[in-house]
Amino acid sequence: MSIDKLKEIVDNSTNIVFFGGAGVSTESGIPDFRSADGIYNKKTNLLYSPEEILSHNFFFKHIEEFYKFYKEKMIYREAKPNYAHIALAKLEDIGKLKAIITQNIDGLHQKAGSKNVLELHGSVNRNYCIGCNKFYDVEYVISSKDIPVCACGGVIKPYVVLYGEQLDDNIISKTIDSISKADTLIVGGTSLTVYPASSFLKYFKGKHLVLINKTPTPWDKQANIVINTNISDVFKKII
Repeated sequence: MSIDKLKEIVDNSTNIVFFGGAGVSTESGIPDFRSADGIYNKKTNLLYSPEEILSHNFFFKHIEEFYKFYKEKMIYREAKPNYAHIALAKLEDIGKLKAIITQNIDGLHQKAGSKNVLELHGSVNRNYCIGCNKFYDVEYVISSKDIPVCACGGVIKPYVVLYGEQLDDNIISKTIDSISKADTLIVGGTSLTVYPASSFLKYFKGKHLVLINKTPTPWDKQANIVINTNISDVFKKII
């Protein structure tokens, strides 16, 4: 019944915004962070926790250790868009979906064909020299031995938001604007427990709030529809 209702909402909406998290990409082979099988809960021989490694301070104090973890655990070049990514790109193509707001850094929405993607936490596909700001792609980072270094001698840093860093003000502004104008907000693959990303939902003033996630979220009671299953399975049925 919820799937049928969601299909009806999508059919009748003209300004849909999608807000997604790690669960959108798990079916593409990219692990999430906080589930039982997530990156944060897997046993490792690391001297530091993943949360500590993925922090601003750690990057600048232990760059080599950071890149050992980052290259192995955060970059998935072979990952391909799943049906959720593809369906969202189709919704954008027909003019219903106005923006995708993602907490993911994998770039799979763009691979699927989506154009208006707001990446709250940056992307592994963008890297820059902290000395001269020269751009480098992910292939350069992967192929570099140990620490990626710019032609100028500066260290290259991934354009991702590490713990202890602020979100991009321009992305925040566009996110709030998109959510506040939406008639339907579909939230998928996120537990809505990560701040400040989860706080953006309070700007939604539209008709339909839809939550698609395997587990309950703090926003379930405010939603019009709650669906607890794989997000790609949902989109297979409504698109």
